[in-house]
Amino acid sequence: MRSITLAAATLFAAAAVMAQTFPSRPIHIVVPNPPGGTVELVARSIAPALEALGQPVVVELKPGGNSIIGLDSVARASPDGHTLVMATTALATTPLLTKLPFDGMNAFVPVAGIASTPNIFAVHPSLAVNNLAELVAMARKAPLNVASSTPASAINLAAARFKLLSQGDLNLVPYQGGVQSVQAVVAGHAPVVFAPVSDALPHIASGRLRAIAVSSAQRQPLLGSVPTIAESGYAGFQAVQWFGVAAPAGTPKAVIDKLAAAILGALENPEVRDRFAALGIQPMPLGPAAFGEHMRAESKAFAEVIRATGIKAE
Repeated sequence: MRSITLAAATLFAAAAVMAQTFPSRPIHIVVPNPPGGTVELVARSIAPALEALGQPVVVELKPGGNSIIGLDSVARASPDGHTLVMATTALATTPLLTKLPFDGMNAFVPVAGIASTPNIFAVHPSLAVNNLAELVAMARKAPLNVASSTPASAINLAAARFKLLSQGDLNLVPYQGGVQSVQAVVAGHAPVVFAPVSDALPHIASGRLRAIAVSSAQRQPLLGSVPTIAESGYAGFQAVQWFGVAAPAGTPKAVIDKLAAAILGALENPEVRDRFAALGIQPMPLGPAAFGEHMRAESKAFAEVIRATGIKAE
């Protein structure tokens, strides 16, 4: 018993020393998503706050495999806090549909929740629909292509759930991410898009897309005239994309707490809040424990959606 107690005390002391000297080299934030999207923007928004800890911060884009490539690289990294990953809704969905090279959410420890954004149905201006009822009516008469994200993504799962509820023939066309699906509709390759508000908003503002309905519980401040999906006849429908930071499992709690404090501090910065607000992104400040609970709740909710829709990863 004495030896066990001594060993525990030694480990605690070592962790405390690590936290005091952390960071001792540059911090890498891996973005497992395509460039130019909301996840990269959020990562770069918190980078200055982490740099204030005393070391440079490198934002690395490692897209591919529905976030699996980037997630796997961090799961295999040294658990010392110097390699982090942008944890998105994909971290809760991919383990439910795909065999992974790492142990799902168990391969990571939550650091902090940062922000969220709802999805939006938007159409190319040439499509003769002005609301969700007209969109569904059209899809019940003939198949309607809807640009979406990869089949194991939360965006695609939310769209599949709506397809089930609406009974419309919505053909979900997968793209690598929200930005790519939005660009496809702007270019006329598909008539409808279901993507994060933050990815679609600039094109809605320019008139290259027409907003139909948002998937949040309330209307969005920048899109006050656009009803929610729930208002449009689908009571209770809600689906948001969320963004946070996670570290490899085994990272000392003291290091996690230090990182979390810096990240949550960034969300108090007026410049960060203004940048988020301009794109329809809402701050979601959650500490390590609360963010972990959030991820587990999301995993449970998405498991129910998968059972109801029968969707499978491709």
